[in-house]
Amino acid sequence: MSTIKCISPIDGSVFAERDALSSVAAHKAIGNARQAQQDWASRSLDERIELVNAGVAAVGALNDDIVLELAWQMGRPIRYGGEFGGFEERASYMASIAESALAPLQIANDDDFSRYIKRVPHGVVMVIAPWNYPYMTAINTVAPALIAGNTVVLKHASQTLLVGERMAQAFHSAGVPKDVFQNMFLDHTVTAELIAHSSVDFVNFTGSVGGGKAMEAAASGTFTSMGLELGGKDPGYVLDDANLDAAVDTLIDGAMFNSGQCCCGIERIYVAESLFERFVEKAVAIVSDYKLGNPLDSETTLGPMAHVRFADEVRSQIDEAVNAGATPLIDKFAEDDGGAYLSPQILTNVDHSMRVMRDESFGPVVGIMPVKDDAQAIELMNDSEFGLTASLWTSDLDRAVAIGDQIETGTIFMNRCDYLDPGLCWTGCKNTGRGGGLSEIGYHNLTRPKSFHLKKG
Repeated sequence: MSTIKCISPIDGSVFAERDALSSVAAHKAIGNARQAQQDWASRSLDERIELVNAGVAAVGALNDDIVLELAWQMGRPIRYGGEFGGFEERASYMASIAESALAPLQIANDDDFSRYIKRVPHGVVMVIAPWNYPYMTAINTVAPALIAGNTVVLKHASQTLLVGERMAQAFHSAGVPKDVFQNMFLDHTVTAELIAHSSVDFVNFTGSVGGGKAMEAAASGTFTSMGLELGGKDPGYVLDDANLDAAVDTLIDGAMFNSGQCCCGIERIYVAESLFERFVEKAVAIVSDYKLGNPLDSETTLGPMAHVRFADEVRSQIDEAVNAGATPLIDKFAEDDGGAYLSPQILTNVDHSMRVMRDESFGPVVGIMPVKDDAQAIELMNDSEFGLTASLWTSDLDRAVAIGDQIETGTIFMNRCDYLDPGLCWTGCKNTGRGGGLSEIGYHNLTRPKSFHLKKG
């Protein structure tokens, strides 16, 4: 039996460890979920919604403890208060639209025929959640999957080992049956085995491109449906008519918050030539004022990265860029220990030959380039293997829409960034993945259509 450990980025200690389920135990747990699914789906929609909402509230009651646990597990400063605001917002929205989103599509109902399309649950949904926003990313699928009548098994990343356990305990205390929502401690081998054996009916995975390829490889030949949100290299573009102060404040926060460990964080910024120098000057002032340190300290604004190996990758990208001619604008912070505690960095004189402008960084670094016009900005924004979000800063709505139509991405923001709107489909293109979560479309992906063609008489 293997052991899964969470190594805290605060001090490198083992914060938590759990035994991974054996293959036999994992298959048994999935079997229990399948047996429980029909009864769960037979309950009224209102009852399922009520129980899910109660589970969400039970998680909220634990928030003080959760904030501390998140700091220990993945390094987010306690001053930011955890994730319950977004967690509740997403679950509540999905509950509010469930009746209309899951309503049958009536084609005809006359004297001769009744014809309609129902949305029916897949069965057992596996959610494989990441560590960077472990509660919010999990609830994106957990809440609508349960509301739609699926049973759910949740596998969390080892870096946030306690999150799934917390969620399951809270939901069970609120009345959701244990076999309907299960947290499972799984290693990669058993996870792949469950998928390869068609043990589950839908897999939602959020993580790396390599992880997504492993999911697809495991599912090969099974026809198991998947939702995949993988890497990102999200751009911001500051147009010549932008509100400069708002653009700097928001884009730099979007690049650095959570130590840059955000799926839709800003990783590259393009600025109209007329605004470039002022944008960079303001950005450097903001970042230079950050306080890097222990996330348990209420004064800390930038905590450690979740793991030393993540920080090492960011350092490598920065070093390679500087050696190739990039200019680093932020002096090394005294608290930078060469390990998980990493100084934030802004780079200029960058180009797309550098990995820091091409590969996912997932850390507190951003490259900034001047652009001469919209055409050049569009070309650069599209010069990426990824496509999750893009952020445009302008006072001209029509211009933003015209540019947005030409950008290869899942979401276009105007005058904001790094936000997930539960009313809109959360989706990506290119190597960012396939599928879509939240919104009415999220329910469509967590159910299958079933047609009824009923001749009367």
